[in-house]
Amino acid sequence: MERLMRDFFLFLSKNKPMTKVAKQYGLRFGGARFVAGETVEQAVKSIQELNQKGLCVTLDCLGEFVDNEKEASEMAELCIEAVRAIGTYQIDSQLSLKLTSMGLDLSEDVVLENMRRILDVAAEYDVFVTIDMEDYEHCGRTLEVFKKLKHEYDHIGTVIQAYLYRTEADMEALSVHSPNLRLVKGAYKESPEVAFPEKHDVDANFKNIIKMHLLNGNYTAVATHDDAMIQYTKEFVREHGISRDQFEFQMLYGIREERQRELHKEGYKMRVYMPFGTDWYGYFMRRLAERPANVAFVAKGIMNR
Repeated sequence: MERLMRDFFLFLSKNKPMTKVAKQYGLRFGGARFVAGETVEQAVKSIQELNQKGLCVTLDCLGEFVDNEKEASEMAELCIEAVRAIGTYQIDSQLSLKLTSMGLDLSEDVVLENMRRILDVAAEYDVFVTIDMEDYEHCGRTLEVFKKLKHEYDHIGTVIQAYLYRTEADMEALSVHSPNLRLVKGAYKESPEVAFPEKHDVDANFKNIIKMHLLNGNYTAVATHDDAMIQYTKEFVREHGISRDQFEFQMLYGIREERQRELHKEGYKMRVYMPFGTDWYGYFMRRLAERPANVAFVAKGIMNR
């Protein structure tokens, strides 16, 4: 049943008509649990609240699969607005974005132009930018764009997903760039031809890439809510004498908030991945797919309205 629910919500996450409906109705149907708001101003307020608790943030500018260059340019402007807000308010936050929202499906020239606009402003305000990873179809192109931009900018990183077979080879190819990487298990529905279908294999590969990246001396963001992976990371860095300045833990906004505070109190850097924007539907569906408890929480919230 759990796998059927996961597949159902992952299917809905790619439904474009539902995405348009969701934009019209806003976050009222439970999305506010996982999304900080629809505007930069709302997001800034949420970041400030987390910063006061000792937590740092990566502000995720929600958006994916734009249809034209105008939409891609508008998404880039929203990201630039967010970067300027981070710098102006001097809040402890980075920026995350998806390349499909910057025009990856339109052309490489479009996506590179929009990314350079964002990264130029980010350099001015000293804001780090992470390129999110999307589904397998976009993985290779995302990494190629990242490599090109990494030659031009230092304040840029990307994401590696443990559930893909290609991941270890991608890690080895990226190592020459000494990249700052966010390591995740992966949240998209993929074919067993390209991704590990069993959780224990994904977990084993997740441990492997954590080990690889840390031993290469590169900055590592371990993005997980899995206590077993958190404990593995703690024990690994202790055994190998790796400084806490070389890694951080990351968790999603609205999930395991008490655990986030615990890790901060233990002296670990804890970053909260905080989405904002009107294009929240696909992200929200993927969060529901991850845990049945999320569905129950949202249903309860709707019934109480």
